[in-house]
Amino acid sequence: MEDPPSRLLRHGVPWLSRDSGSLSRCCSHDGGSFRFEPIPGFFRWFLLFFFVTEHNQEGLDDGPDFLSEEDRGGLLMFVFLQSSLPNFKQDEFSVVRQHEEFVWLHDAFVENEEYAGYVIPPAPPKPDFDASRDKLQKLGEGEGSMTKEEFTKMKQELEAEYLAIFKKTVAMHEVFLCRVAAHPVLRNDLNFHIFLEYNQDLSIRGKNKKEKLEDFFKNMVKTADEVLVGGVKDVDDFFEHEKTFLLEYNSRIKDAAVKADKLTKSHKNVADDNSRISSSLHTLGTQDSTDLCKFFLKVSELFEKTRKIEARVSADEDLKLSDLLRYYLRESQAGKDLLYRRARSLVDYENANKLLDRSRAKNKDVLQAETNQQLCCQKFEKLSESAKQELIDFKTRRVAAFRKNLVELAELELKHSKGYLQLLQNCLVALKGDN
Repeated sequence: MEDPPSRLLRHGVPWLSRDSGSLSRCCSHDGGSFRFEPIPGFFRWFLLFFFVTEHNQEGLDDGPDFLSEEDRGGLLMFVFLQSSLPNFKQDEFSVVRQHEEFVWLHDAFVENEEYAGYVIPPAPPKPDFDASRDKLQKLGEGEGSMTKEEFTKMKQELEAEYLAIFKKTVAMHEVFLCRVAAHPVLRNDLNFHIFLEYNQDLSIRGKNKKEKLEDFFKNMVKTADEVLVGGVKDVDDFFEHEKTFLLEYNSRIKDAAVKADKLTKSHKNVADDNSRISSSLHTLGTQDSTDLCKFFLKVSELFEKTRKIEARVSADEDLKLSDLLRYYLRESQAGKDLLYRRARSLVDYENANKLLDRSRAKNKDVLQAETNQQLCCQKFEKLSESAKQELIDFKTRRVAAFRKNLVELAELELKHSKGYLQLLQNCLVALKGDN
């Protein structure tokens, strides 16, 4: 039987697969068939990619069509997996999901009181194609006034840019699903099973103005409550230390993310500058056939090749460093939210104890106060037990993720540096040969 990825490719549907060690990888595509590596644990294999359901724009290799999100059919994610777990209705299934449905799944976890003692995986950010959409519009408007070489070059730059955005988007949605799938409790959630197994449209709509306003006031109340609850000294030294650490960690990660974005932007600016220098030198080199013009052409070619390397460096730093920092900025916030829920539970428990003391002193509603005190005590102890393990796991997961990404980034930086050096050496050899 033909698998869904092959079926999509056969119909000419453009796609992007995420290559990751945490999920099964699409190892090869040969004659319309895919082979997958097995995943230890929850899934045997898993594929996540984007495709467009309608409208192909002629002359741009289908790519910019991905940038349109005006209708709900524009940007979709295809999830194709196998599971050996008995609580799934079937062993193999595939679904098509949109970004809004990922957000719905995250909100369902947050709103479920049973998961108050867990670090809820942060929702993946919404893809941002505004910059690429503007460039696409300029490309379409200026097509008539461009030479074929200029049009091809700008088109390649645009394709590389939205490919980088796709990689980021796939990575963020992948991390969210991996976190949920790896969690011993969240992966058994009914909504998660619906998300994976229900092969029809979930009909998830965005929040209307009234709901957004309600969320705004809820956040205001929560912020004020966090200030009140945050001043309470925790009875457990472990959680008091974690609260202090996460406050400092969140602040430093935020600062590091801003600096990493500046670093990435600097490399992107260097790539843009190299592109302009290359174009100027190419224009000078085509004015005549003198030795100086030949020199300009060779140096122009060098700057064009270095532009591509700088663009790759910028994309790699964005994917491996900036996105990592932004993700753990959101996950550390999820850890802070967990500590807030526990602190709120502690305050409720202490208030229940005070209410019980007053009821006993007045000999009024004692049974009701005792029941409330016991429920608050059980909730607080259960929440504390799960929260402690969650925070320990968060530390282990965080250290492993930073180690992995930083090692991979260092390897990519070395690879690009060697390529840069090789280009310079080849250019010098070519110039000496001409002399």
